[in-house]
Amino acid sequence: MNTKTPSDTLTIATKVVLPNDTNPHGNLFGGQLLAWMDVTAAVAAQRHCRRVVVTASVNNVSFGRPIKESSIVTLEAKVSRAFNSSMEVFIDVFVENQVSGKRVKRNEAIYTFVAVDQNGGPISVPKLTPETEEEKKRYEGALRRKQLSLILAGKMKPSEATELKALFAD
Repeated sequence: MNTKTPSDTLTIATKVVLPNDTNPHGNLFGGQLLAWMDVTAAVAAQRHCRRVVVTASVNNVSFGRPIKESSIVTLEAKVSRAFNSSMEVFIDVFVENQVSGKRVKRNEAIYTFVAVDQNGGPISVPKLTPETEEEKKRYEGALRRKQLSLILAGKMKPSEATELKALFAD
């Protein structure tokens, strides 16, 4: 299985916020943004493993300032780490000023996907090699985030979380 880089998985989607995407205040529905993020992140995960993927979890979502109707929204997703059958995907959301073209980051999220075979069972995925400093930072933090999620879900004992324990060692 070939090793991939985060840039191999880069997925960019651009959307325009339409009236049916907004609440009575003219702001983008959070659920609509989550749906756009899920699809964009899923494509990044599929590009990594070339398999069908399913969303396993949405580990972190940060909503910044509201996104207004008619805004141009760009979603950028990359796989940040690959484990046995799962992949962590970071997604950043930007709003573009229609006049100046300046982009401002408004949201981010971390999704976890699992690659599955034709029967829906987990299947192994290629390894990931980060290249940039940001990719390395996200890669290194992924195991800690995974361990924390497993502890919170009751699937791992805190004493088994070696990466988390290392953060608190003297």
